[in-house]
Amino acid sequence: MRSRYSAFALCLGDYLLRSWHSSTRPAAAEFELDSDVIWKRLLIEQTEAGGPFDAEGYVTFTAIARTPEGRFEQRERSRFLRENGCWRYVDGTDSP
Repeated sequence: MRSRYSAFALCLGDYLLRSWHSSTRPAAAEFELDSDVIWKRLLIEQTEAGGPFDAEGYVTFTAIARTPEGRFEQRERSRFLRENGCWRYVDGTDSP
């Protein structure tokens, strides 16, 4: 999760695509980062599973950013699956 946040902050779209699970990864042409967003902070609120013997894990987080319109927060519960020995982002749901 932290590496994906860093990739968003640094606009590393190639890394983000590589860290996506193959079952949900968008095509490169469909994926675009917003360079007007300046990511400021990542708060990891909860983790579930995701240990060395797990195939699935969840991370609930809040990412704080600044946009031309002002402060922005993204809250999500993200799901990760192991693929070829590496954790890959699958999907996420908005978190209250």
